[in-house]
Amino acid sequence: MSIIEEKKGVSNVKVVTANEAVALAVKCAKVDVVGAYPISPQTSIMEYLTKYIETENLSMEIVRVESEHSAMAVAMGAASVGARAFTATASQGLLYMAEMVYWVGGSRLPVVMAITSRAMGAPWILGNEHTDVLLPREWGWMVLFPEHNQEVFDTIIQAYRIADKTLIPVVVGLDGFILSHTTMPISIPDQSVIDSFIPKDVPKPYALNTSNPFTHGNAVHSNVYLEFRYDIFRTIEESEDLVDQVDKEWEKLTGRSYGGVIEEYLLDDAEVAIVVIGASSGDAKQAAKNVREKYGIKAGVIRLRSIRPFPVKRLSQIASKLKAIGVFDRNMSPGLGGMIATEVKFALYDLKDKPIVQSYIGGLGGKDVRIVDFEKIFTELKEIVDGRIGVQRVRWVGLDLAAVDSYFEEV
Repeated sequence: MSIIEEKKGVSNVKVVTANEAVALAVKCAKVDVVGAYPISPQTSIMEYLTKYIETENLSMEIVRVESEHSAMAVAMGAASVGARAFTATASQGLLYMAEMVYWVGGSRLPVVMAITSRAMGAPWILGNEHTDVLLPREWGWMVLFPEHNQEVFDTIIQAYRIADKTLIPVVVGLDGFILSHTTMPISIPDQSVIDSFIPKDVPKPYALNTSNPFTHGNAVHSNVYLEFRYDIFRTIEESEDLVDQVDKEWEKLTGRSYGGVIEEYLLDDAEVAIVVIGASSGDAKQAAKNVREKYGIKAGVIRLRSIRPFPVKRLSQIASKLKAIGVFDRNMSPGLGGMIATEVKFALYDLKDKPIVQSYIGGLGGKDVRIVDFEKIFTELKEIVDGRIGVQRVRWVGLDLAAVDSYFEEV
């Protein structure tokens, strides 16, 4: 516990799963309305919230609906009248919810949604993957991705501050099962600290008002729609500094900071670095330490904490000092490459003396990604820099080609 936390009287330490950390943050944020529908691995978030309502007499309203589509519709309806709203989903549930997710983004309503990332069928699977959590980045939402349980709690709180400030809804992603069901200790600030950080009496120009009637999402002429989309684009693009600022303000109150849009690890003298998001970041950091000690490779880690806004400015500053970057994606765009790798290449397109960027895809469907896999990425990046091997459009981590060929021969 930091000195700052002690001065603030923070002594409420709980040992919880990341899903319960989400629920605790929602409770502490004094959310008014939750749209709830079960889907693994996020279901226990709603179960914890239900328990808090029953045992602590919370004024929060949980609306149990018949589908994920309706869960987001409930959150949208609540937010449109000025209530603080929340929901959570994953995988197929997000796909079923998609129409309303896009509608909330276009309506500029400050909803916060947790996505416990999980691969999508077919084939049917429960394992972790980041494809689902990355989809709303195209739908007018900001997307933040914490690494561990404490950061999950803190990021939910920060997300409401960002959403209220920008009138852009925010996704907080967390690795399904890998993190959502893993238990860790977290420290919870005094309620007065959270209330001061995300007050509920902020201006709500979007809130429907019977004395001054207006609508959300009414029909517009095609000449106007472009300007609506541009304003969302501009607001998210310009929010990189805001995410940094909100994280620094949280640090002043709690003593905890996560680097804003990017956490930098061992980058002061690094020549090669891995870009990574989520719970795998810890393994990448350990691998960087290992290859420094074993092989003398000057390795570092760039943990993207914010996917939208995409941290173009910070990433460009970091990349300008590197010789090669390996982007590890726990997702893919079929036939092209990793989603994040594609965006990193685009973000650095006008950087003079840009580093080599090598795309890596692995961990799909929850397949294990080990520290040794990240060590191999670092050694390959060094070999690329030294000219011993060439860059490929995509390198696959943990792929068993023999199994692939055998399976499809049988089919």
